[in-house]
Formats: sequence, structure tokens, C-alpha cells
Amino acid sequence: MHGHRFSQFIPQEDKNKADFEKLFNIFRQLINMTAGNVSETLAWMNNLDQKYKFTDDNYGMGDFEEDLKKKGFIKEEPAKEGEEGNGKAKITAKMEINMRQNALEEIFGKLKAHKSGNHQTNKTGKGGDENTTDRRDYQFGDSLENIAITESIKNAQINHGNSEFSSEHSLDNFSLQEQDLEVYEREFKAQTSTVLMIDISHSMILYGEDRITPAKKVAMALAELITTRYPKDTLDIIVFGNDAWQIQIKDLPYLEVGPYHTNTIAGLELAMDILRRRKNQNKQIFMITDGKPTCMKVGIKYYKNSFGIDRKILKKTLNLGVQCRKLKIPITTFMIATDSYLQEFVRQFTEANQGKAYYSGLNNLGSFVFEDYERNRKKRI
Repeated sequence: MHGHRFSQFIPQEDKNKADFEKLFNIFRQLINMTAGNVSETLAWMNNLDQKYKFTDDNYGMGDFEEDLKKKGFIKEEPAKEGEEGNGKAKITAKMEINMRQNALEEIFGKLKAHKSGNHQTNKTGKGGDENTTDRRDYQFGDSLENIAITESIKNAQINHGNSEFSSEHSLDNFSLQEQDLEVYEREFKAQTSTVLMIDISHSMILYGEDRITPAKKVAMALAELITTRYPKDTLDIIVFGNDAWQIQIKDLPYLEVGPYHTNTIAGLELAMDILRRRKNQNKQIFMITDGKPTCMKVGIKYYKNSFGIDRKILKKTLNLGVQCRKLKIPITTFMIATDSYLQEFVRQFTEANQGKAYYSGLNNLGSFVFEDYERNRKKRI
């Protein structure tokens, strides 16, 4: 016996939207891995579509590429003079923002929008930023706007025996003295300056393991967290290989590993120089790396040694850790490698700085960075 099978009607427009979102999630992951190369990403997607059949006759890869342009996620640069055909496709600023927002949601979870402010500390006292529910006795110099009016009047009534005075004589008999006053505690807010150091030496893609993509995701998520939730904080991003240089947040999707050694010393020196110019009292360095320092600059030449831990390079690196400690700049190292001799280097460096270290896998790198950043909200002013 034959019958009819019924299913929910989905308009073609809504189906196309669902198809776009499915493909867009894949595109967003791959564009990070290709360092923002749109042509390479779309080529990968076409190959994957051949194998896994993401698309159908109603919505193909050509439709998806056209929608990326219409929605403002990619754009074609004009062809250069003398070149044939269309220009090269590039991601837009809108796509860069979308990648940061997605990284924040993926790594740190769905953080609720929150009044823009600074990091809470465990300090309370005069001149703080925000009232708390705690109260204390008035002290000379406390601001009048912090006085808890209701509680202070109640204290006056109890202390001076006029808690049941008649309304007829209430104003004549009422006495409010300094010892009756209570004030609301105010909670200080700390502003924090953070430098994030990312290792882009060749080892970050060695042995078939992509370590740079998770590091970039963490950097994008941290940047989005700070700019949206703690806008008074500052985040500076440094990459280090043979040398160290500063990059902008918008540069993160395009970050690639180079044929570099690991000049941790140059990265630390640049980080210290940046933080020296920051006026915030709370300063910190986060360093994401997978290896030991193997390179340093001596005059105009590079001194390199990739075999084991070089005593000369190690000494200079540890000295910089001590300098940061004296400047009250804690360094948190996220070591995304598990070799025992690398962990020994991290142990020595952490001891010199009296900072912290995490031996993190690639899957939990983001949660470690987030937890440590949030924990540092409670630092002293």
C-alpha cells in the first residue's frame, strides 16, 4: 500500500540561508589556517565539497562565493595594470571582526555583554570607582556622596535616644553626629596592560602539527574580550622569530610561521619597552611558545644554536625574566610542547620571574589564557 510522506516545508530562501551558514562556518575555520588567503580557502572547500558533498543542485560553491561578496565578507581587489582577468579576492574588515567574535565565543564561551569597565581588585577604600553593598564607619576625608543616609539617620536615632520622637519635635530633637555616619565602601577598578607574545618560529608547524592556528585564535579571542568587555585595558601583540616586532589586532588572521629561530630575548625586550610606556600600574606579559630560545642578536649579527639549551642564550633570557620581576611585570608562559628539557627551561624561567607557567595542549590553550587573564583582574592597584 502506497501513501504520502509529509515533511515540514522550508522555503528555498531559508534553505539557502542555512546552506550559507553551514559553508560559512567551514570557510571561517579554513581562512584562519590559510592566513587569510581567500583563493586557497575556496580551493580547499571545493575539494572538500567533491568528497563530502556539502552543496547540492540548488546551492553550489559559486552561489556561496557570490554570497560572501554580497554580505561584505570578501572583496575583489582591482587587477593590477597589465594583468588579465579579475583581481585577487581578499577578506574584509567585517570578516576580520567576525573571526575575532567567533574565536571569543568558541574559546571563551558565550560571555554576556557587561558594562564597560575595568578589572576588579580586592582593594576597597576611599575614592574607588563603584559602590558596593558593604558599609563602614565614616572616616575623615570620605566623600559626602558615599554616605549611607538611611543607615546614618537610624544610627543617630538609636545613639541619641530619640528613636521614638514625635513628628512635632523631630527636627528640634534630631542630632546627627560624626560617629553616627556610615559610608558605602567603594570598589577600586584596576586597569591592566597586557603584552601577548606569539612564537612564529618554524617549529610552530613542524612534525605535521599546526600550532600557530590555535595561537592566533587565542590572540583574536583575547583581543575581542579586552576591546569589548574591558575597553580601558590595553593589549599589545608581539610576534617573535629571529627578531621581534609588533603587529596590530587586524593583522592576526594573516599571521604565518616563518623559517625562523626563536629569539625570545628580542620579544621580551620589545614587550618591556612597550609596557614601560604604558601608564597603568598593572602590567603583564603572556607568552605562547613551543620551544626554547635558540637565537639572540649580538651587535648586528645573530648568534644561533638549535641543539639543546645554549648557556649563553639561556643566561640572557633568565636575566630578562629577573628584570621583569623587579619591574613588577609577571610573565605567564603557555608552553604548547611536552618535551622534558623544554619544561626544564620553562621552570627556570618561571622561577627567575616568579611568574606562572602552563604546559598546555592545543585544545585547552584558550581556557588557560582566559582563566589567567580573569584571575589577574584581582591584582593590586
